[in-house]
Amino acid sequence: MYKKITQKIVEELEKIVGRENLTIDSEKMVDYSHDEFSLPDIARMPELVIKPKKTEEVAEIMRLANKEKIPVTPRGGATGLCGGCVPSCGGVVLSLEGMNRFIEVDRENQMAVVEAGVTLMDFYETVEEAGLFFPPHPGEESAMIGGVIATNAGGARAVKYGVIRNYVRGLEVVLPSGDIVQLGGKLMKSSTGYSLLNLIIGSEGTLGIITKATIQLMHSPQVTRSLIIPYENLENAIETVPFLIKQRILPLAVEFVPREVIQITEEFLKKKWPCSLGNTYLLIILDASNEEEMGRLSEAVAEVCMEKGALDVFVADSPKKQKQVLDIRSKIYEAIKANVLEVLDIVIPRAEIARHVKIVRDVSQKYGIWLPTYGHAADGNVHTHIMAARFEKGNIIPLSEDEWKSKFEKVREELYRDCKSRGGMISGEHGIGIVKKSYLPYVLDEEIIVLMKGIKNLFDPKNILNPGKIFD
Repeated sequence: MYKKITQKIVEELEKIVGRENLTIDSEKMVDYSHDEFSLPDIARMPELVIKPKKTEEVAEIMRLANKEKIPVTPRGGATGLCGGCVPSCGGVVLSLEGMNRFIEVDRENQMAVVEAGVTLMDFYETVEEAGLFFPPHPGEESAMIGGVIATNAGGARAVKYGVIRNYVRGLEVVLPSGDIVQLGGKLMKSSTGYSLLNLIIGSEGTLGIITKATIQLMHSPQVTRSLIIPYENLENAIETVPFLIKQRILPLAVEFVPREVIQITEEFLKKKWPCSLGNTYLLIILDASNEEEMGRLSEAVAEVCMEKGALDVFVADSPKKQKQVLDIRSKIYEAIKANVLEVLDIVIPRAEIARHVKIVRDVSQKYGIWLPTYGHAADGNVHTHIMAARFEKGNIIPLSEDEWKSKFEKVREELYRDCKSRGGMISGEHGIGIVKKSYLPYVLDEEIIVLMKGIKNLFDPKNILNPGKIFD
């Protein structure tokens, strides 16, 4: 179906980017054969890795690839968890790491213009230095702007401020043909034809390569505070969330976390969580314009939580305390990563979270496999970790490969079926990639998938751009 890369094509690509920005050395390309998905069976070596420095070079590469019918896989920080940037058909990995310029911070319009290879870490730092605020926080800060837009990443702050899509105002995109298009701009709204801008956001690099983005910013909140609220059981914790919203309290973030993973992460980091009561925690992060408003808001949250069965309310009100809490929460995955097979990111109506987690527990017991589960309580995004282990009396007990392999697909299928029964979707923020594509028909009607395939065919009739992702 695709052509192999010949010496002649290598020479043509070298003319575009220079010899130093291209490699065919297999040892150097190993890092470009996978993302953060834990199982090695989806990894695939590219034939070549290329690192353009500017949009015109990306366009030339795509024109050549389109002419020769060579698959191209765009790649950002490779922090994904579903194989979205794995070169499943070989060919070229086009890494955007060299396109990392911060072009502009426009204070008057509260917008930033950046290249796709800018990392979240650098983006936050530059924006904050300018006295502004970028609300979404998808997690891993080594992720690149192009990648988080391509997956429409979310994160804990989505409950109040929305996902990446809500902040992208303009994109520069290179199409599979090599044409460069400008979508949107420094505009707050537009009803001018179909929104191709929103079509590219979340398309996982299958329709075009994002090379530049214009992103909406906000003024920084003056005061933030983290509340850690222990409950005896998950049901009471989850039931608290709609009551908060009925009281017109909209936190920056609301996370639910079981005690067991907090204990493991405490030991992993040698840091202490503020309390040891209960079996489940709500981590509620608030923002306000001043201390007086924060005081009223904190009291209102505490009152609702205690009414719904909270055991206590612990306040992290200093930067040091808040950092310690957020460090522990953000490192849970790192603490249990050694035994993780897959991190699911099922999204369901938030009123269904407790019932879904009950099914998770039933499935865990049925198959004798540990399924630690935590997530975003106010937006229904549930992260169940399918583990190659059991959890007994506070200890992680690894399963043999034969044991977990006989259970893995059955566990995943049961959880996705429950997701479907609750009106959910199989991905709230990670995307489909390779890993989830066989489950897409669980939650999308055939007619919708046919329309999606038609859009892909219109943008990329030769199927050279990130082939094998989302669907075949």
